[in-house]
Amino acid sequence: MSTPETDPGFLSARTLSEALPFIQSYHRRTVVIKYGGHAMVDEELSRSFARDVVLLKQLGVSPVVVHGGGPQIGGMLKQLGIDSAFEDGQRVTDSKTLSVVEMVLAGTINTGIVRSINQAGGKGVGLSGADAGLIRARKLARTVRDPDSEIERV
Repeated sequence: MSTPETDPGFLSARTLSEALPFIQSYHRRTVVIKYGGHAMVDEELSRSFARDVVLLKQLGVSPVVVHGGGPQIGGMLKQLGIDSAFEDGQRVTDSKTLSVVEMVLAGTINTGIVRSINQAGGKGVGLSGADAGLIRARKLARTVRDPDSEIERV
């Protein structure tokens, strides 16, 4: 005879009842999910992440995944014999490095995330910051920092 603690159906019902207020508050809303490069290195975690993104969509939430890729970029730069430069913990990106960053982020990581979401039953679409001018940037000439914060002003 199963008890509430051992019955998987009970645990699922309890989990759903606890999650219901959050599901209701995010229904028909867009949520942005930061998916860091370090979190992508484990294949099982990647599959689980994709399933969670698909589940959110099925629950009426519109997930937007914004991903990193620091370890993958560093690995490719090393493989190509390009030294990585960092200043105050941020990658300094010259034109040679930028082409590798774009290749890794848009060509490898983005397509991999889309593939994982699609394999999990979703309909992922990959975009790059360059697509339709989604992200516009300019070169930083000088940065003023507060020792207790991130970039304060440029």
